[in-house]
Amino acid sequence: MEDQAPRTANIGKFQDIFVTADGQTRASVPLTKPETLWINTGTLCNIECANCYILSSPTNDALVYFTEAELRDYLDQLETRNWQVREIGFTGGEPFMNPDMIAMARAALERGYDVLILTNAMRPMMRKSIKAGLLELQERFGDKLTLRISVDHFKPDLHDIERGEGSFEITLEGMRWLRDNGFRMAVAGRSLWGETDADSRAGYAALFRENGFDIDAANPGETVLFPEMDETVEVPEITTSCWGILNKTPDSVMCASSRMVVKRRGAERPSVIACTLLPYSEEFEMGHSLEEAERDVHLNHPHCAKFCVLGGASCSA
Repeated sequence: MEDQAPRTANIGKFQDIFVTADGQTRASVPLTKPETLWINTGTLCNIECANCYILSSPTNDALVYFTEAELRDYLDQLETRNWQVREIGFTGGEPFMNPDMIAMARAALERGYDVLILTNAMRPMMRKSIKAGLLELQERFGDKLTLRISVDHFKPDLHDIERGEGSFEITLEGMRWLRDNGFRMAVAGRSLWGETDADSRAGYAALFRENGFDIDAANPGETVLFPEMDETVEVPEITTSCWGILNKTPDSVMCASSRMVVKRRGAERPSVIACTLLPYSEEFEMGHSLEEAERDVHLNHPHCAKFCVLGGASCSA
């Protein structure tokens, strides 16, 4: 499947995985410190956001539901390959729409991994069976389980522009239930409204205080502010010389420490891809096994530059 957003501002760039448009050697990133294995639970979601990088919606099943059996196979591979992963992350879509979500979280927690679930904390999470499953996991595993809630902005009207009228209050309802039951929470917001990082964090801090949420707005691991991924914006290609210019190392980029597993509609087996942000880009598919996914990743996409290298963002805590 081709990327589903046009690259209108970067014509001529990102064509050759090894060389940039002006003939320089493209930067690449080795898997040097695997810390997180991401599982995409499926692209189906209870809502359709105005700007969703993965185009999740109530009808998009381009990535179908991942199963507990498939997860257990990859957990076995982690041990076989001796990846020193500390965390299994679940993203979607909305993970709690997947009927195996509680079982998959339990399987990872029983192996000793930290588990991070990305959710909008709306109706799928608040179903009686899901709440019962979460409470059982909380009782057994405590802070080994974290739920990262999507709160696009600390103001209800701006959040609702992205996620639909009334969605802010529904999300807060879910967060209050998590708070009252002692769950460890984090928040993911967006930095697309032109505010400074300090102003955004101050706004989230006020929201957390008002609601008694034990979330540190100043900690980027607990309050993650993602730059907007807009492929209509001109971005530079990243060359090997950029590391020194930017005072960064390949280890600082997300694909040095993580991989994501997806199940495409119609596929017999899941696939491992280099990055959580590029689920539809064939050139970032690395094969079916973790062994195949141990090769270097060439930074051949606008998201590599804008989101990871220049934006400094990471999907993990």
